[in-house]
Amino acid sequence: MVLRKLKHTEVPVRIKLRHLPVELWTTDGLSTVASGIGKSLYPDAITRACTRLDFARVCVMLNVSSKLPKHIVIMMPNEHGGESACKVVVEYEWLPPKCTNCTSLVMLLRSAL
Repeated sequence: MVLRKLKHTEVPVRIKLRHLPVELWTTDGLSTVASGIGKSLYPDAITRACTRLDFARVCVMLNVSSKLPKHIVIMMPNEHGGESACKVVVEYEWLPPKCTNCTSLVMLLRSAL
């Protein structure tokens, strides 16, 4: 196997958002939360239809050189007129291979035998 460094720094990645408040299960709400990770591209069809509510799946354009948070804290209005912190857990379904020295994206190539 041979590693080749790629020039790209961004890659589309699907993420799961767990413990998402029901008020944020909208296109704008999902986009706002996902923008804490990267540029929000689109939710999957099941998330759009709200037929699975244990997590939302969103595709984001991820900058691989940035830190990947395990959660996002969202401030939500509470019943007392103030705000309460809500912790949304982030799971990355796949991450591209990166060089451990320079954090650049790398592509694995099979060498010809």
